[in-house]
Amino acid sequence: MPDWPTVARIVHVLGVVHWIGGLAFVTFVILPGLQEIEPSRRLALFDTLERRFARQARVSTLLVGVSGFYMLQAYGEGGRLAELRFWWLDAMIGLWALFIVMLFVAEPLFLHAWFADRARRDPDRAFRVALRGHRVLSAIALITILGAVGGAHGMFS
Repeated sequence: MPDWPTVARIVHVLGVVHWIGGLAFVTFVILPGLQEIEPSRRLALFDTLERRFARQARVSTLLVGVSGFYMLQAYGEGGRLAELRFWWLDAMIGLWALFIVMLFVAEPLFLHAWFADRARRDPDRAFRVALRGHRVLSAIALITILGAVGGAHGMFS
């Protein structure tokens, strides 16, 4: 019989590595590399690349959410969400919720169209906005990971 909490932890870590690792790759490799391309062309290429990753990130974030909430229940840790010293649990859930809203609600309903409109008017500025947004999200994600790994190993107890 499989140890389901361990399976959930494996799925969770793999999902986070794919999701946040992909975000970091886009933020620190793809976007800076695109700065060398003409502004009108760079946004089209960025859109193509990001759409491919967005589909994958939707799967990863769903797996992270399912496995994370399962682990909270399986280990009986839900009560820790209200304890300040377990802030990193709330940070993980908040980051996950932010990306769920972005990937499943904002992006398909209005964000893509809003960004495309801005890109038509001023492609260079639109690119800078995308880069800044990715940098902010990456910083939040890295702080959350730092807190989660440290917290899971008792650094904040």
